Amino acid sequence: MQVSSVNNVKIYNLSHGKSLPEWLSDRKKRALQKRDVDVQRRIELIQDFEMPTVCTSIKVSRDGQYVLAAGTYKPRIRCYDTYQLSLKFERCLDSDVVAFDILSDDYSKLVFLHMDRYVEFHSQHGHYYKTRIPKFGRDFSYHYPSCDLYFVGASSEIYRLNLEQGRFLNSLQTDATEINVCDINPVHHLFAAGTLEGKVECWDPRIRNRVAILDCALSSVTEGTEVDGLPSVSALKFNGSLGMAVGTTTGQVLLYDLRSSNPLLVKDHYYGLPIHSIHFYKQLDLVLSADSKIIKMWHKDNGKMHSSIEPSTNINDVCVYPDSGMLFTANEDPKMNTFYIPALGPAPRWCSFLDNLTEELEETPESTVYDDYKFVTRKDLENLGLTHLIGSPLLRAYMHGFFMDIRLYHKVKTMANPFAYDEYRKDKIRQKIEESRAQRVQLKKLPKVNKELAIKLMEEGEDELRAKKKKSKGTTSILSDNRFKVMFENPDYQVDEQSEEFRLLNPIVSKVGQKRRKKLQQLAEQETLQKEGDEEEELEGRASSEEEESSDDDKSWVEEVREQRRLLWVEEKQRRFKDRKQQDRNTNLQSSDPVSNTQKSHAQGQSQPRYYQIKSGEEFRSFGDVARKQRMQKTSLEERLKLEESSGMLNLTDTAIGSKQLTFTLKKSEKQRSQQQAEREHHEERRKIRRAAGHLNTRGRGRGRGRGRGRF
Repeated sequence: MQVSSVNNVKIYNLSHGKSLPEWLSDRKKRALQKRDVDVQRRIELIQDFEMPTVCTSIKVSRDGQYVLAAGTYKPRIRCYDTYQLSLKFERCLDSDVVAFDILSDDYSKLVFLHMDRYVEFHSQHGHYYKTRIPKFGRDFSYHYPSCDLYFVGASSEIYRLNLEQGRFLNSLQTDATEINVCDINPVHHLFAAGTLEGKVECWDPRIRNRVAILDCALSSVTEGTEVDGLPSVSALKFNGSLGMAVGTTTGQVLLYDLRSSNPLLVKDHYYGLPIHSIHFYKQLDLVLSADSKIIKMWHKDNGKMHSSIEPSTNINDVCVYPDSGMLFTANEDPKMNTFYIPALGPAPRWCSFLDNLTEELEETPESTVYDDYKFVTRKDLENLGLTHLIGSPLLRAYMHGFFMDIRLYHKVKTMANPFAYDEYRKDKIRQKIEESRAQRVQLKKLPKVNKELAIKLMEEGEDELRAKKKKSKGTTSILSDNRFKVMFENPDYQVDEQSEEFRLLNPIVSKVGQKRRKKLQQLAEQETLQKEGDEEEELEGRASSEEEESSDDDKSWVEEVREQRRLLWVEEKQRRFKDRKQQDRNTNLQSSDPVSNTQKSHAQGQSQPRYYQIKSGEEFRSFGDVARKQRMQKTSLEERLKLEESSGMLNLTDTAIGSKQLTFTLKKSEKQRSQQQAEREHHEERRKIRRAAGHLNTRGRGRGRGRGRGRF
């Protein structure tokens, strides 16, 4: 829970605090409540009062028992039972909800207007019926005496759907190109529609004729109001039989008396954002207007601010609980906020314990918010030359200083210190110099392993500073990151620049290495000098040579790639030649003296096989070659490669991408596996019932045509 005070009006944010995951056990939740202060102060008024991603609109049923909210993703509607303080049901929809309304006192009759022009009706059990309107809808209202639904949207027509007859009626033709919002007066049932041109057209449902037009766009532009474009009507709300409030897309709220075409009051939010929600507090004669940034509560007679609420996320919709000081907000956030303002009214009956909690929370410190004010001390007033204003209405005494208007403060500050920009510029230059000095000091501290890699990372950081760019986390901070600490300490992580992979991936590594070795020598000289002036001269004089070397490297990149590939090909050829020569030498040594070898074998009494040398290109064939091939076909690819490698028939050489071997098994379908299993079971069954036939030895003639064929 968060407590704040705006204009001495206390506001309690009941949804503030951390949300505990659902998968946490009760034991872990109790442990968190003991340790974390934010969790201890958290109040979960309604369980699971949130949406998966975003909540678009929220409403309360007329009996006050159910709170319904529409959100995404996926598009859904959730109903919360306030008597049980929990979720009652959740229904997923086909598309996002533009607007919805509750036709009954409870949740048994609901109407949804979707963004794909569909109008969906829900009953108590769920989905009931779905129909479609000709144009994309933006808002709708329900006329109770005639059971008509009035739909407005991206069209000049107002579509009427009669729920008693179950059919569309003749639409109402307006003079507007598009209609944004609509509303019906609860007393005399006058229908009003706000257009894109900034006008409000009023219709009488009894005779289906237009009775009046209000030009709100012209009336919203007052003295001191800056408007970028044509103000359109974005919100509409009736108050009693004669009052009406109109919200515009430029951030103004106009209060009208239906007996006059001129507004009684024009209230500006000063944010330039469209007004999307307007409510009336009849007990205190307050108007609650909201845009996506702030909720303002002000008096409808004079427009004086009563209080304001500014959540951390954008606001989509505001719903006021009837006859209480509680209101709900639908935000661009999974969590739906719940605010309780005791000054507007008591807590609802289902959460009357909030009145006791607010009394206890008054003892806790609260954050005071002042809009458009600057806190200054007496010393600041002396520096600005405003000590003569002490005691005047321009300064409000508070604690050890004063509050003054922020606009007055900026004007006086500019007049009192005209050279503030020069001081700011000097401070920035001083900070840049200190940052460059800090980096020069870091250049002296090189690691023991991968020094050239460390210099490369430092150079990239210097180039970014020189180009006035933001530091990247991947280069400048890798040296101080503990995760990469071993790479600059363990010799096993030393980069091997002579390997084939390194030379192929870095064709210009030789020239870059020469440049870094020069920098190592220069750093050694800096350690002996240890003078800042010499360091600055060396760093400044080195920039032009580095740029020339980098340009030469770019020009010779293609030639260097070709040279590296040629050198690798020559080295590979020489290595193969040496291996072949060594193999021939070993073979000659084994077969050089066959006579002495045979004599030694006879002397030992053992028969030794004779060895013959097979020339390259020839293949020895034997009678068992066919059988050997059949056996090789049954073995796996891995075993065949091992046999060929051991026999010298397969020669695997490392390449730039390495030597890889893949062993795989074809996946059999379920039908094949079941067929093989059935065959195995059949063979096993036949093997068990098979009997020996040795005792069936017949004497004399057998049953066949020949003699003796029946003998076993």
